[in-house]
Amino acid sequence: MGLSVLEEPRAIDMHAHQPTSEFLHDAGGQLMKDAADRFGTELETDSYENMLEEYRDAGVDRAVLLGWDAETNTGNPPVPNDYVAEVRDEYDEFFIGFGSVDPLKDDCIEEAIRCVEDLDLSGFKFQQIAQGFDPSDPDHEELWATIEELGVPVVFHGGNSTLGACSPGGRGLQIKYGNPMLIDDVAANYPDLQILIAHPAYPWEKEQLAICQQKGNVYMDLSGWMPRYIDDQVLHYAKTLLSETVMFGTDYPMLEPEPWLEQFAELDFDEETQRKLLWENAREFFAECGISID
Repeated sequence: MGLSVLEEPRAIDMHAHQPTSEFLHDAGGQLMKDAADRFGTELETDSYENMLEEYRDAGVDRAVLLGWDAETNTGNPPVPNDYVAEVRDEYDEFFIGFGSVDPLKDDCIEEAIRCVEDLDLSGFKFQQIAQGFDPSDPDHEELWATIEELGVPVVFHGGNSTLGACSPGGRGLQIKYGNPMLIDDVAANYPDLQILIAHPAYPWEKEQLAICQQKGNVYMDLSGWMPRYIDDQVLHYAKTLLSETVMFGTDYPMLEPEPWLEQFAELDFDEETQRKLLWENAREFFAECGISID
């Protein structure tokens, strides 16, 4: 079914992870296994060739491939930024590569500069719960100023995380760091920093909608949730006040593009708004940073 609802199917998935051991087993470790066990799924690895075939069958043109470095807080190795760049280079017509730096590492600023200037990565991904940090903490101001100066966007995690689900103490992860209100200070203090908040931010949906409505440099995606389970107010805002701010995302391989898009097609979105959410908003988001995805 895919994107057959549109006359000219186009889409960009703003939130995809590696289907390989680098992410699912190495970086994810026991935390990822907890999440899989909670929802009755298996952490089966797959190839990039099969991943691209899934996306092409669903009518999706591009995907943002995200890096991951939560080593200080979790003890698990990162998905190396060099590896993200290598995969991006091999499939450069499909992947847009985002690096990741661990804000708790002493070399995070140097690594951020290397990601953009040496590896030509197009942005950064932060998962505050896994990384164990508050983005509004003054300790991270130099990092945000550096990324703003580099002129690339950032993805922050919004809302709860299933990592460590149902384990004793959630394996030490603290969901308070997923509150999007902690991102509001960053957006206010760095107005030229393009920010995408990933996921509908359960249980802080209203806070995230308020930030996206008030801050012109903040966007959000719908990844991590199948469309029929997304909060009704989020969907209402996506159709109205935030129709130029909300974007499509899956959280692949946890969610796959075709079933997500099939459910999305069942919702009451007109064709113009569908085009905005699935492609046009992402194109404009990247254009603000001088990045063309056409």
